Amino acid sequence: MNPHTIKVACSNCNLRELCMPLGLTEAQIQRIDDMVATRRKIKRGGTLFHNGEAFTSLYAIRTGFFKTCVATEDGRDQVTGFQMAGEVIGLDGIVNDRHTCDAIALEDAEVCVMPFDRIEELSREVTALQSHVHKIMSREIVREHGVMLLLGSMRAEERLAAFLLNLVQRLHTRGFSQSELVLRMTREEIGSYLGLKLETVSRTFSKFVDDGIVEVRQRHVRILNTDALKRIVNNQQACH
Repeated sequence: MNPHTIKVACSNCNLRELCMPLGLTEAQIQRIDDMVATRRKIKRGGTLFHNGEAFTSLYAIRTGFFKTCVATEDGRDQVTGFQMAGEVIGLDGIVNDRHTCDAIALEDAEVCVMPFDRIEELSREVTALQSHVHKIMSREIVREHGVMLLLGSMRAEERLAAFLLNLVQRLHTRGFSQSELVLRMTREEIGSYLGLKLETVSRTFSKFVDDGIVEVRQRHVRILNTDALKRIVNNQQACH
């Protein structure tokens, strides 16, 4: 056994409501416990899976924060997403049985390993699990669609406002503050994700600070005026 893996029990996990379907019987929870065999620890900067690697498992993020990225033809890293505790990563591998991106830990992280063949097998018996997996996939599709809309038509301010609102909303679902967040990613990584240059990201953050919308101390961001961020995004959408 890999020294970085340990046995896990979903039934004792404080993220259970986020990760698992509700309303399961004890016997069904036990079956899922048996399926989620191990946890893996990934050090900051470490890779959970590589682009092109054979797909075997989905990973539920227990602690930590990840980015997914692909190398562009000119050798740059294009960030395709950020994933946090309580979210599932690795869905990109289902289509062709190979991962289509790299998943890199932005801080020390721990994931629960869910072998996909076991998920499929168990889904046939526990229909609640099947619909839960479909919901997770659907959420990813909706999120990616949202990003495409973001990149297709929005100005820098609108992109950054939408990004901050999305991040804080996802953190809030996990019990964190609705107004304070620590950015686990760099300004450069945010720029790569949003299709903006580093200086544009920095300039836009500065504008939000000057306008009294946010306070920024290095990676700590405090949202002072959520409505102003929403107005920036909604005004844009009203124009289309």
